Amino acid sequence: MISLAGKAALITGGSRGIGAASVRAFAQAGADVVFNYNRSREAAAQLEQDARKHGTRVESIKADLGRMADAKKLVEFARDRLGRLDILVANAGIWNVEDIPIDKMSEREWDDMLRVNLKSVYAVIHYAVPQFLAQKSGKIIAISSTAGQRGEAFHSHYAASKGAIISFVKGLATELGRHNILVNCVAPGWVDTEMSQPVLKTKAGHKFATNVIPLGRVATAEEIAGPILFLASDLAAFITGEILNVNGGAVLCG
Repeated sequence: MISLAGKAALITGGSRGIGAASVRAFAQAGADVVFNYNRSREAAAQLEQDARKHGTRVESIKADLGRMADAKKLVEFARDRLGRLDILVANAGIWNVEDIPIDKMSEREWDDMLRVNLKSVYAVIHYAVPQFLAQKSGKIIAISSTAGQRGEAFHSHYAASKGAIISFVKGLATELGRHNILVNCVAPGWVDTEMSQPVLKTKAGHKFATNVIPLGRVATAEEIAGPILFLASDLAAFITGEILNVNGGAVLCG
């Protein structure tokens, strides 16, 4: 069992899907956790209650991380409530169900995707890094996607945002490594979450998703949270700048 006892973690987009599974996994491993939500306070409160069963401190706050002021508020809240910050999981993101050809994609659709999926990652890291620099340690795990590696037709703005995260991680790993700050990325494929349910709940959509996965099924959120937990642990103390692919073999790249 991986132990994060005594560690303080901030997980963005923590109220559902991969984020919620990560909150539970980190709490079970002994970490104190702060996460943000952007929609349902009730869902966040229920997750807090569930995760606290493991005896650690778990708190949440509403924050739209596409806004710099909210990102700053979230990091300050985590530091004030937990006393320090050891781990940042930049997970918040969106995906559009509808196909959008590039010639039909509006400027607003492009901007909204990049604001939520990319600017939010920059913003929360921007405000967390000074804490890591001061204590000369820290771990950052950003969540990308297979779409950031192979592209995704009719979802090119999503693929662009997730590909940018991969490049951002590699740049930060070389920039921050000398300060003992490790920066890595987890790139999931199809995952059975609320965000992907509109596709996966249909027979055609499920077939479309699973046909490209050698393991023949989509992942659970817990199967993505596990690799995130690994990268946050001491088992990954000499890993930085890496993209950990968790996709059932759908995209095979180094």
